[in-house]
Amino acid sequence: SPNSIVAYETDLQRLQSYMDKHNIDIVKAQYEDLQSFIYEESKSISSVRTQARLIAGIHSFYRFLLYHNYIQQDPSELLESPKKEHRLPDVLTLDEIDSMIAQLDMSKPESHRNRAIIEMLYGSGLRVSELVNLKLSNIYRQEGFMRIIGKGNKQRLVPISPVADEWLDYWLKDRSQLDIKTEYNDIVFLNRYGRQLTRAMIFTIIKTLARQANIHKTISPHTLRHSFATHLLQNGADLRVIQQLLGHED
Repeated sequence: SPNSIVAYETDLQRLQSYMDKHNIDIVKAQYEDLQSFIYEESKSISSVRTQARLIAGIHSFYRFLLYHNYIQQDPSELLESPKKEHRLPDVLTLDEIDSMIAQLDMSKPESHRNRAIIEMLYGSGLRVSELVNLKLSNIYRQEGFMRIIGKGNKQRLVPISPVADEWLDYWLKDRSQLDIKTEYNDIVFLNRYGRQLTRAMIFTIIKTLARQANIHKTISPHTLRHSFATHLLQNGADLRVIQQLLGHED
C-alpha cells in the first residue's frame, strides 16, 4: 500500500544516513554493520511492530541487491525479527460512542461531516483509508449499501445504516456549498477548502472527540471499526458475515 511504501522508504533513508555517518558503503555493509544500525535505532523505537518492519525492509532491500547481482552474499540473512505482540485493540462501549458524538458542536460547519464520519466508521466498519477514498459514485443510497474498495483493490458491498444515511444527507448539503476542486468532485469527505480529507485529519477528529469525552483508552479510527465487529459478535451476528463486512481474508 502507499503507506507501507512510504514507511519502508523512510526506514531505508535512515539506514543510508547511518551508513554515511560511519563511512560505510550501504552495498558493502556487513552483518555487524546492520546489527549496529538496528541497535542504534532500537533506542528510539519502543514498538515491536516498528522494529519488525524496519528489519523486514532491510531484508527486502538486500534480497533485491542479491537478486540483481549487486552483492554476492546477503548480509541481512541472519538478522532476526522480534516477535510481534498480539494485543487486542480497545473497544468502545455504546455509551462512549454516544459521548464522543455529544462533543460535536452542531453550530460548526464541519460537525455534520464529522458525525457522518463516525457513523460510517462505526456503523459500517470502514478502514480509515476506505473512508477517505470513498466516492459518491459508489454509494447506492436507495438500495442502502456502499461499494468499498479495500486492501489489494478488493471490492465488497457494505450496508449503510439509516442513521449514517441521514447524517450523510446533512453533510452532502453542506458539501454542495464548498468550492470543490475538480479532481475531488467524486470524493465524499472533503475539508473546508474542497480537498480530500487526509488520514491524519480523521485521526485528529476521532482523538479530539475521545479526549473531550474524557475517554482514557487508546483511540483511533480503527477503534470504531473494531467496536463495530465486536458489538456485532456480541449481539449474535455470524462470524462469516462479520468477516465479509470487514473485508478480511480470515
